[in-house]
Amino acid sequence: MIKPPTTLNELKERTKQIAGLTIGELAKQRQVGVPSDLKRQKGWQGQFIESCLGADAGNLSEPDFSLIGVELKTLPIDFSGRVLESTYISVVNIKNHQGLTWENCATKHKLSHVLWVPIARIKDQPLENSRIATPFLWQPNDKEARQLKQDWEEVMDLVALGQLGQLNARMGEILQVRPKAANSRVLTDTTDSEGNHSQTLPRGFYMRPQFTQGLVDRFLKR
Repeated sequence: MIKPPTTLNELKERTKQIAGLTIGELAKQRQVGVPSDLKRQKGWQGQFIESCLGADAGNLSEPDFSLIGVELKTLPIDFSGRVLESTYISVVNIKNHQGLTWENCATKHKLSHVLWVPIARIKDQPLENSRIATPFLWQPNDKEARQLKQDWEEVMDLVALGQLGQLNARMGEILQVRPKAANSRVLTDTTDSEGNHSQTLPRGFYMRPQFTQGLVDRFLKR
């Protein structure tokens, strides 16, 4: 088991050691088997990279590298550098939102400092052939931080009012809200706008691919 990094420089050195390797090559180094299909093991790739770099937070609502306050996000791209999908960030607190603000929420905490690990894959090719591009560290600038806060607050205002039916994926410039459940039968308790108990689909905050594409263009194509 790899120990958690205690400094940013230590984390950067570790990323240099995996950059350019395929998932198969890295898995061979770590003596780990690679699943044939991520549809059945959706979180495997991110968890594998976390283990290779020494992430220690597990499923806790804090950054993956807890000692240095850095979150890790893998980012699927194609070999031309095009981002292939949105990025899950955190759950939407539908039940436990009293007293929650942007300043103290897990979403802001996780997005304060992110290590992005782009992974280039070819459609219909085995996962082991996917190649790790150059990881990069990102912190929101002032404009990005303001927009993230606005996106989050627009969603949480509706949650606080019990108007969950008004939440949709069109909301938000950077963050969007989407269902976060294995299927439509998975429900969570909530309170509607009349104060009555009800149930709804769990939801999560996702970062739009248009935004992460801008990060890839800024950090990898400069």
